[in-house]
Amino acid sequence: MQIQVVAVGWQMYDLTGDPLYLGLVGLVQFAPSVVLLFVTGSIIDRFDRRLVIIVFRTLEAVASTGLALGTLSGHLTPGWIFAAVFAIGCARAFEQPAGQALLPRLVAPQLLSRAIAASSSTMQLAMIAGPALGGLIYLAGSGIVYACSAMLFLLGAVLMLWVREPRSKAPLPPFSLTYLFAGLRFIRSNPVLLGAISLDMVAVLLGGATALLPIYARDILQTGPEGLGMLRSAPAAGAIVTAIWLARRPLQSRVGMKMLIAVACFGGAMLVFAVSTSLVLSVMALAVTGASDMFSVVIRQSLVQLETPDEMRGRVSAVNSVFIGASNQIGEFESGLTAAWLGAVGSVVLGGIGTILVVAIWASRFPALRDRDRLYPGARNASQSTGD
Repeated sequence: MQIQVVAVGWQMYDLTGDPLYLGLVGLVQFAPSVVLLFVTGSIIDRFDRRLVIIVFRTLEAVASTGLALGTLSGHLTPGWIFAAVFAIGCARAFEQPAGQALLPRLVAPQLLSRAIAASSSTMQLAMIAGPALGGLIYLAGSGIVYACSAMLFLLGAVLMLWVREPRSKAPLPPFSLTYLFAGLRFIRSNPVLLGAISLDMVAVLLGGATALLPIYARDILQTGPEGLGMLRSAPAAGAIVTAIWLARRPLQSRVGMKMLIAVACFGGAMLVFAVSTSLVLSVMALAVTGASDMFSVVIRQSLVQLETPDEMRGRVSAVNSVFIGASNQIGEFESGLTAAWLGAVGSVVLGGIGTILVVAIWASRFPALRDRDRLYPGARNASQSTGD
């Protein structure tokens, strides 16, 4: 996915020269997760989550193949890119919450936060290698980038065949409107989950600048596709260091306050990136954003999975994925829109300031999240029993 993101962003900017189109890519990819929200969660809770991932990862491979064929034939247009990105958005609307709901079935509850950190570190490795490889492969042609992505999507689908998912023997409840909306009601009734999920959504929506990286690479930092790959990889580099540390030393206390501090650090690092004209400083600032975001991700994902019954995890994870998508895809649209009005630097500065203000507001509005001490009551004992 990360190999392909570099090609899509660079090629769209080449075709249009308009930052608004970069933002629209995120919006088009995000829209299916909203439209399909209640369908995806219900399917994930009623069918083999492993099979759901395999089917929709294959759809991603098909969409990447379409991008490759369009590019190699010389007929690729912005509309063609939007169609492929929409198909990928549909697939990810199922794949992402299915993966989130699958993990708690594979590990003990007291080890879940460590498993989330370990799982995140492997994904961050791909996010480091992917953009860098995407930038290098792009030198050989964007069609080659899309072909590589298609093959890797298929490989990812095949590898899921080796995962063994323990299945619940509890009878499924009847399909109804109450069943469809249960995940949303559950989150609304839990102030800790509502605060954690909405904080991540609003902060990253305001503070994200992923869609503007092609502009920063070309127009501000005076670099090419290889520099864009470095910028895209930097947050993942910071995130993986943090994820490895959290996998070895899980958070034991004051997790709510630590989440708020981490999000504030994210906003501050974005301000540094906004005004930087040095590639090195920009990469370092983005690495700090990745490290800060990983703290937030591990806390949020652990809270969501630990406090949700297994039979409802698909529907709750689907809602959670929409919030994540809003912070990423709609955040890209917001960045592109404000960049069209204020310029790239003004857009990122505004987002960084907004993120810090949001942290202050959420600390006041969600005291249950601010005062949350532990992720899981038995976490300390579990950590000691494993020798840490």
